[in-house]
Amino acid sequence: MFYGDLQALRGISLEVAEGEIVTVIGSNGAGKSTTIKTISGMLKIRQGSISWDNQSITQCSTAEIVSMGIIQIPEGRQLFPSMTVLENLELGALNPKARSDKAANLKKVFDLFPRLEERKAQSAGTLSGGEQQMLAIGRGLMSKPKILMLDEPSLGLSPLLVNTIFGIIRKINEEGTTILLVEQNIHHALHMAQRAYVLENGEIVKSGPAQEMLCDEQVCKAYLGL
Repeated sequence: MFYGDLQALRGISLEVAEGEIVTVIGSNGAGKSTTIKTISGMLKIRQGSISWDNQSITQCSTAEIVSMGIIQIPEGRQLFPSMTVLENLELGALNPKARSDKAANLKKVFDLFPRLEERKAQSAGTLSGGEQQMLAIGRGLMSKPKILMLDEPSLGLSPLLVNTIFGIIRKINEEGTTILLVEQNIHHALHMAQRAYVLENGEIVKSGPAQEMLCDEQVCKAYLGL
């Protein structure tokens, strides 16, 4: 994967099995967000391939990838601040497969995030940071994801809200949605995930069960300050 002549990813290989929570950890600039953007079709690769459900999606458009149930929750939330909470959520149900189940999906989102139902007529830009992150996740759920790719969901949140958001992500997974999590909050990510990949300078330098990573000396020194 290149940005112009700059190679951002080098020969990385990762997989996510159905029902798993897999996390990609690493420092700023390691290539974590680039990895998710490439899977979602926002960035195109020069070499290699990306497969979903035993078929290549390397040349698919982002819209086609979304229609397959591969949904990205971007870093920074990227909401429409002047639109209401409800209008932002409805934007998540634009693809034809999700549109027919919009009412049922909206109920699921409101069951998961009662705060959003309370504030459904409020402009998204007036929500707190935690509420905006809930809205970003809710909008993604409106698309009926088979896999939800979350890019730094804890960014800018208080420790209490971080715990809340990670609890919600775990619940989404328990209800059947596969999770690919990119996160700088290494401690939370490794405690929640089944497997982990460590990305450094665009390359995967380590992978394995997340619980083993918590005890790995190199990971502890580099990312956990232990």
